[in-house]
Amino acid sequence: MSSVTIRGVRKKYGAMDVLHGIDLEIRDREFVVLVGPSGCGKSTLLRMIAGLESISAGDILIGDRVVNDVPAKARDIAMVFQNYALYPHMSVYENMSFSLRLKRMTKDVIDRKVREAAEILNLSKFLDRSPRQLSGGQRQRVAMGRALVRDAQVFLFDEPLSNLDAKLRVVMRTEIKALHQRLQTTSVYVTHDQIEAMTMADRIVVMNAGRIEQIGTPLELYDTPANLFVADFIGSPSMNFLRGTLDNGGLRLADGTLLPLEKVGRGTLGQKVVFGIRPEHLVLSEDSRNLAAEVEVVEPTGANIQVYAKVAGSPLCAVFTERHDFRPGQRIMLSWDYERSHLFDDATGQRL
Repeated sequence: MSSVTIRGVRKKYGAMDVLHGIDLEIRDREFVVLVGPSGCGKSTLLRMIAGLESISAGDILIGDRVVNDVPAKARDIAMVFQNYALYPHMSVYENMSFSLRLKRMTKDVIDRKVREAAEILNLSKFLDRSPRQLSGGQRQRVAMGRALVRDAQVFLFDEPLSNLDAKLRVVMRTEIKALHQRLQTTSVYVTHDQIEAMTMADRIVVMNAGRIEQIGTPLELYDTPANLFVADFIGSPSMNFLRGTLDNGGLRLADGTLLPLEKVGRGTLGQKVVFGIRPEHLVLSEDSRNLAAEVEVVEPTGANIQVYAKVAGSPLCAVFTERHDFRPGQRIMLSWDYERSHLFDDATGQRL
């Protein structure tokens, strides 16, 4: 087991910059998730850690060793891909033992390692089957088992659950997290799914356009996003945003509506800002001085009701755990928890 250190790492393809100087310290035994939209550079960074992509500038260290010029097979890492990449003509046992046989380990050692991994992953009764006889979740566990038997210093996961259905994704992310808690191997996990990131990570690295926007625990990112991008990306449904100008007593919206704020002091009068509030922090109110919203769409999920509405011409979502009989076109009044509201500078997007 080992830490992973990334210092000023850049990646260029010709004249195009893909990564713009990444600095990141992944601690020993930590589970770090790289998350961001497609094209943000998260998979490229993972492949550079693995040795599958060259580094244009900077250094990558695994433990105390700089591995910039070390080939992938000598980095002591194990990788699980989005595509299971199993050999169809081999049994589960043969797939899991393949790398060990290449290293010419003894049969007794190979058998012990494979059966130990199979026991951990609940694959013991499937060792004689071929991949085509397995479900998607079982195939992914075989791919994980193939990595597990190698006793690597670092596990790398490149969107391993993308090919699974929604229910199986939930099961597998729980299994991966439980596996990490048991093995305590340093792990770097790439996904575009912020729910996966929130539920699995010790720390999340939010990336955008080849840069790191924020690093923190899931709740740090959720409760105190550093900027508008992180606030919008983390959370489902995402945070509501209302743009306006700070005025005496609150935020003056584009249509002239005054949104009362208790924390105007976070900005200066006349400053253009964005007010943010998460859907679950909105509550129904009978006070006409609060936020007037017109219901457009109601989505009951069972556990809660998601209401999509318009406020001063801007879209807004509210989530209620109580049952309400909302109707499109209905006018409702909303208030919010001031302690859980956010203000961002409209020009820079940074949190005030």
